[in-house]
Amino acid sequence: MFKSWRRKRTLERTQIDPALWQRVVASLPFLRGLTQEELARLRELAILFLAEKEMHGAHGFELSDEMRLSIAVQACLPVLNLGIDWYEGWIGIVVYPSEFRVRGEEMDEHGVMHAYDEGLSGEAWPGGPVILSWEDAGNSEAGYNVVIHEFAHKLHMLHGDEEGFPAPGEGMDPERWRDTLERAYQRFCREVDSGEPTIIDEYASEHPAEFFAVMSEAFFTDSAIVARDYPELYAQLALYFRQDPAGE
Repeated sequence: MFKSWRRKRTLERTQIDPALWQRVVASLPFLRGLTQEELARLRELAILFLAEKEMHGAHGFELSDEMRLSIAVQACLPVLNLGIDWYEGWIGIVVYPSEFRVRGEEMDEHGVMHAYDEGLSGEAWPGGPVILSWEDAGNSEAGYNVVIHEFAHKLHMLHGDEEGFPAPGEGMDPERWRDTLERAYQRFCREVDSGEPTIIDEYASEHPAEFFAVMSEAFFTDSAIVARDYPELYAQLALYFRQDPAGE
């Protein structure tokens, strides 16, 4: 009850400059298929997101209002018809100006520990923050969206086993959901292993969780390709996100 009251008050008291809103929407071409009613709801979700999450630039990187709003809008698109509560349990977003480096150790299947040092464009921590590269977050290339990718991981972490695929949404057939994702994932891995050219980023073959996140990027930013090449998977993602960006 209090949460609903607080959110209502936030929406009543918070204004987004119309010119700023138009600039952000125009910079994200995958929003063109949304109706005016959907854009209005997306705007409300973005307001709540910015009010309830804490977004900071790393190492003194200054975030403009346009950067903050762009990230919020992209993050809220997957939950447009699910609700902001799907992002509960954490509050932080850290934004680097460009790719950031991560160092750590990982044990292989033989029990041997290996040190690694790699550059990343995004990362999502269970119960912790989402970390983004603004250089990548501002990239509106079809099929690629680091914000949607990392927030798909957050949905997965809240509703599903981190090591496999996320749990299906309410009212979905769990067996069909998992079977469809598994068959699509295995098919994609075979294509990558055979050296076949793939429109979808090959990184999707790394792990079932990455497959879900990469396919979520493509579902929202290059929906016609997913609907054409993976029609059964597209149908299941449409049920999961309760959206049909390809208009199938």
